Amino acid sequence: MNIRTDMAIELSPISQKGKAKIARTDVELDEQTAKKYGKAAGCYITIESDVVKNLDMKGYKKLAAAISEVLLELGGNANSVLVVGLGNPKLTADSLGSKVFDRLVVTRQLGGSGTMISAICPNVMGVTGIESFDVIKGVCERVKPDLIVAVDSLASATTGRIASAFQLCSSGITPGSGVSNHRMRLDCDSLGCKVISLGVPLVVYASTIISEAVGDVDIDNELSELIVTPKDIDFLVSECADIIAAAINKAFVSFE
Repeated sequence: MNIRTDMAIELSPISQKGKAKIARTDVELDEQTAKKYGKAAGCYITIESDVVKNLDMKGYKKLAAAISEVLLELGGNANSVLVVGLGNPKLTADSLGSKVFDRLVVTRQLGGSGTMISAICPNVMGVTGIESFDVIKGVCERVKPDLIVAVDSLASATTGRIASAFQLCSSGITPGSGVSNHRMRLDCDSLGCKVISLGVPLVVYASTIISEAVGDVDIDNELSELIVTPKDIDFLVSECADIIAAAINKAFVSFE
């Protein structure tokens, strides 16, 4: 069965690093492998933890710190960072980007010698009539960031990874690719600066659930196109947004 996922770990998994409570998996997709799965070549790092599902509030800080370390590892010493909250704020499962946007500490307006953080939430073309890429490109031309961190909801091929696998990628993102709604790609070639994607799976296809339950069977085409999300998705999105925003703030904002 065709794997329908944004998660590189589900395409080419390797051994994990770290303790079971917070585990890191690095996957390097070369050009050939990436083309096979319709992905972009690059480094995909997944931080997995069940702290959200287990309501382990004490674990949130450690998880955010682990994500923050990867952001610094991939982003380097950026002087200006633009955080982009992708997705549709009116659709709960797709509102991760906008919720992270609401929780960020922006510092560009303050000036000073530290890293300048700015943020936008361009919404989706179906709401604004404007391609998200065009909004982001226009802002980049004015702000001229060294680094873009694009935050979006993802799709997984494993129900167990919903709200528990945070993926960061060094080669950008194609918004909507996980739900077959491909938009213009956000990457260094298209925007002129380094782009890190950061997201967590919040939906799966119905075909994934059926396959996990009964194995690889023929599924009605209409049924296989259904996209499923948990009943407590509002809570999951909010908690994941808290963690991601905390990670970005920790990586790039000095609170001293």
